[in-house]
Amino acid sequence: MIDVPLTMGVEEEFLLLDPDTWHSRPAVEQVRAALPDEVRRASRQEFRRSCLEMVTPVCTGTAELRSALLANRHAAADAAARTGARLVALGASPVAEPDVSVTHSPHYRAIAEHYGRIGHDPALCGGQVHVGVPDRDRAVRICTALRPWLPVLQAMTANSPFDGGADTGFDSWRGIANDRWPGTIPPPPLRDFADYERTVAELVATGAMLKPSMVWWYARPSLDYPTVEVRIADVSATAGDAVLLAALIRALVATVDRAAAPPLDVPEHLLHAAHWNACHTGLTGTLMDLRHRAARPAWDVVGDLITTVTPALAEHGDLDLVETGVDRLRTEGNGATRLRRAAQTPAGLAAALHARANETRG
Repeated sequence: MIDVPLTMGVEEEFLLLDPDTWHSRPAVEQVRAALPDEVRRASRQEFRRSCLEMVTPVCTGTAELRSALLANRHAAADAAARTGARLVALGASPVAEPDVSVTHSPHYRAIAEHYGRIGHDPALCGGQVHVGVPDRDRAVRICTALRPWLPVLQAMTANSPFDGGADTGFDSWRGIANDRWPGTIPPPPLRDFADYERTVAELVATGAMLKPSMVWWYARPSLDYPTVEVRIADVSATAGDAVLLAALIRALVATVDRAAAPPLDVPEHLLHAAHWNACHTGLTGTLMDLRHRAARPAWDVVGDLITTVTPALAEHGDLDLVETGVDRLRTEGNGATRLRRAAQTPAGLAAALHARANETRG
């Protein structure tokens, strides 16, 4: 059993948008150059030059994590503004991407060449949560046990309803677009790290993935840190949303690690349907309850998640924070719902994106 409190960290990917047109702006090199030296070390370039990633340090508490997230967001937003761009927390580019050039690195250029037209899809931005799990065999088993709960987390964090300036009809267009990449799937049910390595080697041998680091599963043992990395979420609209997600994932990791029963056997066709449904209607319709293999009102499934992780939340001192955050989510909606609502004013999507850029900064 993992010692409490579990450590955590968050990686957030942001869009760089032109404030006049809200088209994606390939300016990541200039934005990183405009960051203070100490913050630049916490930044990374992603596949698309219109995206910037910011990474928190390892944190023990949610207050520490919130402070780190806000510091990153403030610095990145200010640096973007100095280059004439806006930093925007959305899961997919909302209007247009006239320049789909990729970051100047052999790795990303190889991806662009291998995957062709898929690499021209909208820029996609996620929020990855790391939870400290130093034993890799245990990390693999935890990822397997997380499978039934990942769709509800996806619904709670859906934050990409627009593409090409139009409403897609989905809460998470990022989730739908990600389906085109062969490495972006739910974690397979695996027994230990040796099983993980065999599975990854088989996938790379097919040619569907170029290297093991392209295993972008919704949950995986991190290749770089002694952590479980949960990759299901669209980037959070606010730092508060990101803290809520991290607290829930940390509690869920602790909960499934302690479970006496073996992981739930989830059929792949139902798991795929559950993720599609989460991307489609978010929290406004039904979600698949994979424990009972039935569709239920989304908020009933969220309630089951909170009940399941309540002991671990209390142990980490996060119960009040999560209850408050979930109440806010119930009242205001997820990031997709809030953006749609803002875009329904006479000022339309442009005003909604301007407001989201301000909200991103915190």
